[in-house]
Amino acid sequence: QVQLVESGGGLVQAGGSLRLSCAATQRSPTAYYMGWFRMAWFRQPPGKEREFVAAIAGSGHTTYYADSVKDRFAISRDNRKNTLYLQMDSLKPEDTAAYYCAARPEDGTSVSYVSQRDYNDWGQGTQVTVFT
Repeated sequence: QVQLVESGGGLVQAGGSLRLSCAATQRSPTAYYMGWFRMAWFRQPPGKEREFVAAIAGSGHTTYYADSVKDRFAISRDNRKNTLYLQMDSLKPEDTAAYYCAARPEDGTSVSYVSQRDYNDWGQGTQVTVFT
């Protein structure tokens, strides 16, 4: 299991940018390597259900995006720093949401895992508000 803490949210004007970070630490005292985990970002707009944003394989070589953020957001990771990132550019008011990072054991498959039910561990969320 992994403990996740998001940061970097805030208030931004439409068209602007933000970069979210998610620090990952192992809950148990056993050996730990962040690359053992598939990581993802989800978001929950006000009054709506949580939705998939982006995911990245443990190696960092494969990424997956929701159509609504493709070409505007970029997910990345630094396994040496145990940190996941979400670079968000060209932000729109409809990107306003609480953003959560999530983790699941990496299985080495090409399955995209876009459902929140696929992930075991979650952060507490960070709020992003985009205004016009």
